[in-house]
Amino acid sequence: MSSWLKRTALMSVATIALMGAAQAEVVYNRANSGEPETLDTHKTSTVQESHILRDLLEGLVTYNAKGEAVPGQATKWEISDDGKTYRFTLRDGIKWSNGDPVKASDFVFSYRRIIDPATGAKYANILYPIKGAEAANKGQGKLDDLGVKAIDDKTLEITLEQPTPYFVELLTHQTSLPVHPGSVEKFGKDFVKPGNMVSNGAYKLAEFTPNSHIKLAKNDQYYDAKNVQIDTVMYYPTSDFAAMVRRYEAGELDTTDDLPADQMKSIKQKFKDQVHLGPWLGTWYLVVNSSKAPFSDVKVRQALAMGVDREFIAEQIWGETMQPGYSFMPPGLGNAGEPAYADFKETSPIDREEKAKALLKEAGFGPGKPLKVEIRYNTTDNNRNTVVAVAEQWKNIGVETSFINTDGKTHFAHLRDGGDFDVARYGWIADYSDPNGFLFLLKSDNKGFNYGKYNNPEFDKLLDDGAKEMDLKKRADIMQKAEAILAKDMPWIPIMYYGKSHLISPKIKGFEHNTRGVYPTRFLSKTQ
Repeated sequence: MSSWLKRTALMSVATIALMGAAQAEVVYNRANSGEPETLDTHKTSTVQESHILRDLLEGLVTYNAKGEAVPGQATKWEISDDGKTYRFTLRDGIKWSNGDPVKASDFVFSYRRIIDPATGAKYANILYPIKGAEAANKGQGKLDDLGVKAIDDKTLEITLEQPTPYFVELLTHQTSLPVHPGSVEKFGKDFVKPGNMVSNGAYKLAEFTPNSHIKLAKNDQYYDAKNVQIDTVMYYPTSDFAAMVRRYEAGELDTTDDLPADQMKSIKQKFKDQVHLGPWLGTWYLVVNSSKAPFSDVKVRQALAMGVDREFIAEQIWGETMQPGYSFMPPGLGNAGEPAYADFKETSPIDREEKAKALLKEAGFGPGKPLKVEIRYNTTDNNRNTVVAVAEQWKNIGVETSFINTDGKTHFAHLRDGGDFDVARYGWIADYSDPNGFLFLLKSDNKGFNYGKYNNPEFDKLLDDGAKEMDLKKRADIMQKAEAILAKDMPWIPIMYYGKSHLISPKIKGFEHNTRGVYPTRFLSKTQ
């Protein structure tokens, strides 16, 4: 072969190799701190599920990389002068992953499905601002009367019971993600399985292997597919955060979803600027079952709340990735005033212990008759270390503590299904930046999330009054009064305000820490 032919052949091989490299599949290996119980958007309730669902599905409104509410499947919306009617215009040419056009009627189907009591959606009450939603969900009204209607294929109109200042942001929540009507009707509950699930987001479901991984593939039918730079997303459920860090260090993960708080010092030293820390709108709680004795006694709940040294837990157990929490709602919520802090916030730990002992004595407990408490929690290193620390602190006020722990899926299902407990670990991240997004959890008729069956008519009335108040300043005052009741009654004991901690590989570009804790894959890229 002549030298010219040899050079040409070598150049051709090199060109083919370069083309192959340019077309190489971009795979993002993403840790997720829990196994999803379901991918049925109308039956989910956890943050871990929401990460996956927001990659698969897109609502009328969505989040951008900064965690801000922006147009999603709707390109614009108009609001009536009385603030009660929203008219959404869908984008041109949007499609489901199977090629079907996305229509306004698909959203009507989806909203009716989540409100339908037969669906059993624990989260349906988040949509109660929609006209007729509460009545229909409680079996006191018709789904046909729900204030959601398709004017035509591209125009959706939603009517509310009363003006709701946070309504647009509420539509970013996973409960407002649509489902494909044809798939639901054909496959029933199995519509979420790979091969059956039809999505309208940047990705589609390729594989779901329990306790192993969830694989998402790029959805070429997505309207912005040309700008989606990651081809495949591999979600790995990992509740062992130390193992998560080891997998990251080995190059098996590109990002972590959390970090083991007791290793933060060494992690910062080892990974330096790959460590990302920041605030997160959420609160870490101990839920008290106030429906059964002796926890139905407010003195017992107050004593348990006072017996926790939050500063020690936040600093020593969580490595300052969390902040001590003395209010039900975290600081920084929109449409809110100053949090209603517990009245012992500025009291020294020693004085709190003495007061807690006195309260327990008044409730009938003391030497020879200790209060016995079982804490139920979902297993992670951080949670285990926290509840063990709480138990040690409670020992100082005469409380004997035992534990029961399960994986996250089992733990949250137990709570949602009304299972018995004394005290249970729980956390809540803002679905939307407004006081109602936290306070509604403890409304007496909230069967889906009021796990301890707290019932206070005065609290309920304040929330009802707040829902009717259009003046945002007056409404904030009403909500603060409602929170003050919780600070006294302590049905859920706030322990810490959340922070979000990650390891982010230098290969991942476009990651922006935000207080909402949302990081849609479609805005990220990865260098090879």
